[in-house]
Amino acid sequence: MILASQSPRRRELLAAGGYTPRIVPADVDETRREGESPVELVERLAEAKARAVACEAGPYEVVVGADTIVWLGDETLGKPADADEARTMLTELSGKTHHVTTGVALIVRNLSGEERVRVFSETTDVTFYELTDAEIAVYARSGEPLDKAGAYAIQGGARLFVKGIDGSYDNVVGLPLARFVRELLDFSKTM
Repeated sequence: MILASQSPRRRELLAAGGYTPRIVPADVDETRREGESPVELVERLAEAKARAVACEAGPYEVVVGADTIVWLGDETLGKPADADEARTMLTELSGKTHHVTTGVALIVRNLSGEERVRVFSETTDVTFYELTDAEIAVYARSGEPLDKAGAYAIQGGARLFVKGIDGSYDNVVGLPLARFVRELLDFSKTM
């Protein structure tokens, strides 16, 4: 198995599921297209990442691409560029329910080079407590939000912001592990 991602969180989740993938980071343009929904965006990016490294895979070696976004309404919240942008995002999420969607793509080729592809996504709703300006400022300055979609890590300091979650916790971390395992098992039957 190849994981087309540098995310240490995805690597940890796969390890928890008993997988030890080779890590081959993918470099793709993550710009959202006009009219593209958040779900369409993450599914397209997951597939693009998997395709970008598929040439590294041997026959019957599954390539896994994934992308996670946080969204509110139709607005997607990517990774903040700095603490100020993190503060802005966290202020926007304060007291609200937002969505976290992870797109996952599985690609495998047989000995003849025939390709099989499966793309799916999982969405989890996360509700934040009303956050104080001080809470937001301290967390934004911690540096933790800087490489996280939506400017927070549910498995880190932001766990104190979460009032409720509806769906997969692992999905919010970066990969819906239980669904991934089921999809992979089903996908394997078609190889």
